[in-house]
Formats: sequence, C-alpha cells, structure tokens
Amino acid sequence: MNKPWLKHYEAGVPETIDPNRYSSILQIFEESFKSYESLPAFTNMGATISYGDLREQGLKFADYLQNELKLQRGDRVAIMMPNILQYPVALVGVLYAGCVAVNCNPLYTPRELEHQLRDSGAKAIVVFENAMATLEKVIANTSVKHVITTQIGDMLGFPKSLIVNFVVKKVKKMVPEWNLAGTTTFKAALSKGNMNRLKVPKLTHKDLAFLQYTGGTTGVSKGAELTHGNIVANMMQAFAWIKGQLRPGEEIIITPLPLYHIFSLTANFLIFSSLGGLNVLITNPRDVRAFVKELKRWKFTALTGLNTLFNLLLNDEEFRKVDFSALRLTLGGGMAVQRAVAERWAEVTKCAVIEAYGLTETAPAACVNPMTNREFNGYIGLPISSTEIAIRNDENEDCKYGEVGEICIRGPQVMRGYWNRPDETAKVMTPDGFFKSGDLGFMTADGYVKIVDRKKDMILVSGFNVYPNEIEDVMIGNPKIAECAAIGVADDHSGEVVKLFVVKKDPSLTIEELKAFAKANLTGYKCPKHFEFRNELPKSNVGKILRKELRASEPAAGSVAAAVGKRSAA
Repeated sequence: MNKPWLKHYEAGVPETIDPNRYSSILQIFEESFKSYESLPAFTNMGATISYGDLREQGLKFADYLQNELKLQRGDRVAIMMPNILQYPVALVGVLYAGCVAVNCNPLYTPRELEHQLRDSGAKAIVVFENAMATLEKVIANTSVKHVITTQIGDMLGFPKSLIVNFVVKKVKKMVPEWNLAGTTTFKAALSKGNMNRLKVPKLTHKDLAFLQYTGGTTGVSKGAELTHGNIVANMMQAFAWIKGQLRPGEEIIITPLPLYHIFSLTANFLIFSSLGGLNVLITNPRDVRAFVKELKRWKFTALTGLNTLFNLLLNDEEFRKVDFSALRLTLGGGMAVQRAVAERWAEVTKCAVIEAYGLTETAPAACVNPMTNREFNGYIGLPISSTEIAIRNDENEDCKYGEVGEICIRGPQVMRGYWNRPDETAKVMTPDGFFKSGDLGFMTADGYVKIVDRKKDMILVSGFNVYPNEIEDVMIGNPKIAECAAIGVADDHSGEVVKLFVVKKDPSLTIEELKAFAKANLTGYKCPKHFEFRNELPKSNVGKILRKELRASEPAAGSVAAAVGKRSAA
C-alpha cells in the first residue's frame, strides 16, 4: 500500500522520527527534571510534588530497591495502586534502578493477581493497603520476596495524611484485614534510600521497561514486552505530532484514567511530564461528584478519557458549570468515541474530541487525528510518524481503500513480543513485521483510518457483517439512553441477531420506542431484535464496556460462541 497520508506531514509533522536521540526513558526524564525542577509535576487530594522532589524521591526509592533489597538490572517489580502520588515516585524509582515495571490493577481478584505475579516472576511489589488482603491470599504461590505497602494518604502531608488514612480505613472500611509478616512501608523505604549511593545503569533501547499485561486478541492475560526503545519511540512520535500545539511548562492535564493503564501511562505521565506539565491525578473518577469538584479547582488545558468517561461527565449537571476556557485538548482513546457523545462534549466544553488509536502492544499510539482538527470526524486519525498501517484480509493481503480488514501496525513502538509466549507472539506478528491488532477497520484514499469493531465482536446476521460499534453509535443518539451495548445472540433463522443492552437516562423509555428508533436509523438486518434494560453495564478498570461479560450472561452464549468459531474457521 502506498502512503497517501504523507501530504499531511508537510504541515510540520515529520514523516519519521529519530528514536536514537535518547538511549532510554531515563535520559528523557533527566532532561525534564533539569528543565522543570521547580515546577509542579503531580497533584492529588490537595498535595503537590515538584519535578525536583519527584526526581529526589524516585532516586531514593531506586537506591532502596538496588542496595537494600539487592534487586538487579532487569528484575521485575510490580506496582499495584490507583492514581496517588506514590505511583509516579515508585515508577521513577523502578526505572532508575534498572528494573522492569509490572503494572497491576488494584481491583484484581486473587486469581488474576496470582497469574500476573507468577507469569512475570516479580521479586517485589509496591502495593496500597486496600489490596493487601488479595496479595496475602496468593503471595506464597509467587516469586515475590519483598512487599512495600502504602496507604492512600501517605504523601498528603500532616495532618491530612492521618485524616485521610483514618477515614479510608476506619470510617469507610475500605481496607480489609490483612496479616503478612516482613513487609516494609513506602515511607520507610524512602527514608532508607540514599540517592548518592545509587548506581544508575546505562540502559539501552533493548532493555525492558514494562511488562504491560493485556488480554490481547485471545484468552489468558499476556505480558507485552515494552522496551525502553519502544517507549522512547512512542514519546518522540507524540512530540512530533503535538509540536507547536502545546506549551512546555504551562500545561495542566486532568488524569482520571489509571496510570497503570498504557493509555494514561504514556499520554499523561510520560508525555506531559516530558513537557513540564502538571498531572492532576483523579483517584476515583467514578465518584463523579468529587471528580467534578476537582475539575472546578483548575484552569486545565488538557484531558484524556474514554467514551464512557465523557458520557458519565456529560450526564452530570454540575459538569456544565466547570470553567472550560483554558481547555485546548480532549484526547479520546481506549474504545471508539461515539459521535453523539463527541458532539455533546464539544457543545458543552467548546473543545472537540481528538480521537486516537493504539494498543498495549504498540506502547500505545499508532494513529492520531491532527490536533488542528476542530470538529469530530469519526476516524481514529492518520498513522503517526515512522508508523505504517496496513488493512489486511485473512490471507494477509492488503485491502483496497474503503474495504474492511484487520488493522495491522509496523513501527518502532511495536512490542518486542509477549513475555515467555513465543506461540502467542507468532499469532499476532506477520512475516513482514506487522502487528495484527485484532481490530477491523478501513483506510480512506487520503490516509484516514476508521475502526469499525473488534474482530471477535463482529456479528454475522444472515451472512451480513454487523458491527456493534455502529449499532451503539446510532442508538446512543436517542436522548433517552444513557449507555448501550450490542452483542450477537444465537438465532435459528439468521444464525445470529443483535441484542441491545440499555441503561436508561429517561425512566419513561420503552422497548417499543427503541424498536421504532432503530427502524428509523438502521437497515433491517442491523436492527436489534432483542432488548434488555439494565441499571449499569459491566466495565473494565478503565471504563470499557465489557461485551464478553454480556455475552457470557446469555443462556445461548455457547451457541453464539460455536457459531463464531465456525465462522472463524471458515
């Protein structure tokens, strides 16, 4: 496939980047710490840490890992906490020690946590106390020898830290009882660290920086090996894309998505820290009242989120009272942004949603819309610098423009492979070095990419392909719907038909109204044949609607799975 999008790079965005400018993430860190030493880097619950303090405390923690725990270059260290100030300090420390960060979801079940710790071979874990009961149940079955604990309020300063920790533990009772011997507190670890004793290793592009776990395109959670080279490349690709659009040392970005997730980790933490921006950490974005209250405190310039997060905020009346006068960048990713949501967002905030696309395996950015876009276009954008996008069929042949196929990605940000899973790596890498995303989409003649859905979510109705994203995008246009999700269910006549799960915004909404709305806006075979009202939809840790859980809740889920399996085999 040729490169019709190259004309878009003539406006100042280079076709390629030179990732060799930096040998590792640490070199970028050092540049930022020196340039922005006195500026605030992260703030949470009223407490702020500067870039200078972040470096100092990060180096102390690195020394603790290296000289107290005797961890070696390449050893894996798990980090399990929400968006609190301890997270950036711990991550900086892990990387400066030459270790590999293994990000863990604080809401993991014991089974999920055990798998990730065993699979990664993590020797140490930094964990907030709310998750200690989970860790206690599985630690004996893992390689973890060192446990560093922290409470949510530990870095908020006296007396607020004491108050917050007391409320969380004694009033809200959010910390289950645990009893694990030999643990060390995060505060004690920092007090034992000596930044002058630390020997920072000379890391290269080949050194592993993160084991970022993902379900990928098949079952069991796998660790994507993201090297320093992968992350440096993606950061430089982002720098090239935003060149001249953001102001170093002046940006304030709202960070509601968890930093342990690849989207927020790279876009918010790494990119904006490199620009001297201030990350406003939101610990619990599902507490909309507290979230909006925090938004009102800032003249923020940027915000990242998912469609579900935007929708959640838009459905809150107080959100409309926030001062959006400084907001210049709303970056949407993680899942498709629905047009109705994007248009409402622009109406309320006067800032268009810039949609981007990527995966854990691509560190994550692969496509981004130009920041100069002033209207939502429904596309995931253009390939970023040094990145090739191919749309391919099941025979690994390039599709024509406008023809739907699997989105495949080649570039310096693509992972090294899945940790200890060469079999799974081989399934997603083509002979010519493209990563098969598992997402279906098409490319226009001028290079814009449109994602239509996950390959595994496609519904086959009487031989016609139906994409849940399209159904949801249309149906959410009904003003009485708060959220919706479409899946395929078995049908004796059509093989599969569409079922729509709906969360009402207006209690008066009826199934008859839904049927009429669908009939007026969708071709017959795309119209949902079954509807179900729910109080809420199942979501992942970052707010993605989990269609697989909806499918699993269906009595005929096995029949659907069999139908999909036959289709895949064909």
